[in-house]
Amino acid sequence: MTVEPVLPGQHAVVTGCSSGIGMAITRRLLADGWSVTGLSRTPTSLEGKFEWLQADLSDPDSLASAVSDLRPVEALVHAAGFQRTAALGELDPAALSGMFAVHVSAASVLANALVPLMPNGGRIVLLGSRTSTGSPGKSQYAATKAALMGLARTWAQELAPRSITVNVLSPGPTDTPMLNDPGRAATPVRMPALGALVDPEDVAALAAFLLGPHGKSITGQNYVICGGASL
Repeated sequence: MTVEPVLPGQHAVVTGCSSGIGMAITRRLLADGWSVTGLSRTPTSLEGKFEWLQADLSDPDSLASAVSDLRPVEALVHAAGFQRTAALGELDPAALSGMFAVHVSAASVLANALVPLMPNGGRIVLLGSRTSTGSPGKSQYAATKAALMGLARTWAQELAPRSITVNVLSPGPTDTPMLNDPGRAATPVRMPALGALVDPEDVAALAAFLLGPHGKSITGQNYVICGGASL
């Protein structure tokens, strides 16, 4: 069943559109009739009303100019991310600064550039993580994802008078290329209680709900999608 977009303009910006959850969300929005501008370093071509912009999310200072010529957007989805893991005593400061740039600074720069022109009733969804409340070996990653809740709840309060909602989706272990990244080898994947990794399309379905017309009463919230890993 096709879900009606939130506003007539139906234009969303999605970061990390080239793989994983970002691609799943992009495909879902395109299927639901949205126009999507995808931001990523890797060239991406998808069916539907899709435009790809090359953008380096690890260089937040470059992002405002990258989106400066876009027409106003009704939704911003920040799904780009990566993970580096290490135990205390072996932490790499560069890993923390890199993850903070992609997860937090990029979100802040993009929202700062796009939201002032966003129509009333728009939507913002940030991709957090179940580990934001703490997980051994993931302190730096968890800290950057926890910071997104601070952004989301503050922006939700600021933007409520404009009926713009801001929410966080926090998946657990998800079936994406990130699980095979050597940079997270210090923390092997543990299968969730339900016996399967989280399906990126399930995350995308919840994102689509929050971005759609029935998401209008939900703001400042964090949704954990973990396959029972939190039990």
